[in-house]
Amino acid sequence: MSPNDDQIAQAESRLGVRFPDDYRNFLATEGSMSRFVLPADDFLMINAIAELVDVNEAGDIQGRFPGGVVIGGDGGREMLTYDFRQEPPALVLLDNSAHDWSAAIHQATSLTALFEQFPEHGWKWDDAQPSPH
Repeated sequence: MSPNDDQIAQAESRLGVRFPDDYRNFLATEGSMSRFVLPADDFLMINAIAELVDVNEAGDIQGRFPGGVVIGGDGGREMLTYDFRQEPPALVLLDNSAHDWSAAIHQATSLTALFEQFPEHGWKWDDAQPSPH
């Protein structure tokens, strides 16, 4: 068991979700990340488990995006968000000024898929880009 396991369970309880296994594993082993990813040269940030509840509550994420959980972003205005309205939850990008799900831009079907495609493609900025899956 990881020392983060209790924090993961507490965050899931507060946010009312069960995180996907690949994300739970990332939180338990890596914890967080914040770096430019080459060759895409895009910035990718995944919040630490200790920040998750505060980030989601401060941004009124559940009020604006019912079923959404922000887990990171681009280090600026864009929030990497799980869409728990579907199973399994996909990862989408939402501007922090967005008011509802209509602004969501699909990024990946899972955290694993995001990590696989991100170095090559970086962030997707519109839904016209084909998904590799």
